[in-house]
Amino acid sequence: MSILDKIRSSLSSGRTDSADDESSNVERRRKKRVNARPGTKMLIIDDSKTICTLLKKMLVQNQYEVGIALDGETGLRLAKEHQPDLIFLDIVLPGINGFQVLRQLRKDPKTQHIPVIMISGNVLATEKYYAERIGADDFMKKPFSRYEVFHRIENFIGLDKRIRRIVS
Repeated sequence: MSILDKIRSSLSSGRTDSADDESSNVERRRKKRVNARPGTKMLIIDDSKTICTLLKKMLVQNQYEVGIALDGETGLRLAKEHQPDLIFLDIVLPGINGFQVLRQLRKDPKTQHIPVIMISGNVLATEKYYAERIGADDFMKKPFSRYEVFHRIENFIGLDKRIRRIVS
């Protein structure tokens, strides 16, 4: 099964490959999802056009504004120009990688407040640790389900339905 098939299967079934599928399905049915305000701005920085298209489709269906960058340099420029409310950032990118993008986002006063969800198809514990150490707010593995995407977003939504970075 190709990565595209896995992503499509995951999205259509709403399931992930984790051992906790059954418990997360039960939990998902009990709890009503909280959405951010319509018009919330999201930026996807990923070199996979397939991932960008699928993620954008999910987000647009919930009335979010979505920008896409296929490389780190473009992603940084768009983040500074458009000040998104949330960024999905792939680790492996052409040119500068996701870790370098994250470092620059965290150093810049214009972007340091923006929550960043790192995404990667290679879910080594060291990658996750490194991403968190330099300022990622969350980590999501590919392929991901629709449920997982919105569950991650929901973690940043305040009572006013705005997205905020949670800094401990």
